[in-house]
Amino acid sequence: MKLYMNPVSSTSRPVSLFAAEAGIPLDEIVIDLMTGEHKAPDFVAVNPNGLVPVLNDDGFVLTESSAILKYLAQKTNSPLYPDDLQERARVNEAMDWLNANFYRDFGFNYVYPQIMPHHRRRTDTGNADVVTWGYEKSCEWLSVLDRHFIGPKSDYICLGRLTIADFMGAGIVGLGEVIGFGFSPYPHIMRWLAAMKRLEHWDRVNEAFHRMVAAEAA
Repeated sequence: MKLYMNPVSSTSRPVSLFAAEAGIPLDEIVIDLMTGEHKAPDFVAVNPNGLVPVLNDDGFVLTESSAILKYLAQKTNSPLYPDDLQERARVNEAMDWLNANFYRDFGFNYVYPQIMPHHRRRTDTGNADVVTWGYEKSCEWLSVLDRHFIGPKSDYICLGRLTIADFMGAGIVGLGEVIGFGFSPYPHIMRWLAAMKRLEHWDRVNEAFHRMVAAEAA
């Protein structure tokens, strides 16, 4: 299987991390987002969205990080995507919530307009307004993640154990490190992130991302 990805991408890293932890061999093909390779005709022919990640499993092409995680988990019968109908629904619920609610405001309305020129609004005032809006909404979502999804008795987002939702969530929530976001008001999130960072392959998979964080802080 081939995975078109970028090692700093918040949607690529969850797939790479899950595959590494599960022992799933992937041929990772790095797409350089900084040079616009994801918009080049050759890549757009693979994914018309011009986004990473993309999985190619012997000609079966699949986009979207959430879908790829579910596909790989089902293909390998991973217990991290349980067969039980209601347990699987809880995992799906958490992943949909992360994509539809949290990532929209934390990623696209708060973090990205601060660090990515192509996500900035047309005026400085407009950009400042959207960042403020994104921050306020993100704090609301973080409270939900902290108190409702994780809570005081678990180290994970749902079911009280590690699932593919945690891989997806860690990639998105971890974006906050790029701008030095303080998670101290959210102790359950901090405990969950600490648990994820203890995974065997965390440091290797996130090496390029950690370099970016260090560069932003310099």
